[in-house]
Amino acid sequence: MSTFTIFLALIVVVAFLLIVVVMVQNPKGGGLSSSFGGGGTQQLGGVKKTTDFLDKSTWTLATVLLVLILASNLTINRGGENADSKALDPDATTTQPLPVVPTAPATKDAGTATPNDSLGN
Repeated sequence: MSTFTIFLALIVVVAFLLIVVVMVQNPKGGGLSSSFGGGGTQQLGGVKKTTDFLDKSTWTLATVLLVLILASNLTINRGGENADSKALDPDATTTQPLPVVPTAPATKDAGTATPNDSLGN
């Protein structure tokens, strides 16, 4: 199994965990903590810190996901080929020679006036 495949599996797991943590949170501030004790009195030993935990875990999972994505980019198998341009390589040979296009020499027609002729030079 390649390193990229391992990173890909970790990215999927972290993304799933991030989705679960975000879905547990209530957008109005209640979320999981309000379902355990409600309102002002917090019970069940530590439910008061549930929103803090969910907030910190969201940021942590998002940061881990970003780091995993950037690290997986370094492990992508690029095929082992040289990515340099062959146009810049002086040793590179072409399979077919470039066609030579003959050009006619420029001739001056005696019957046409040029801008210099009209100036009187």
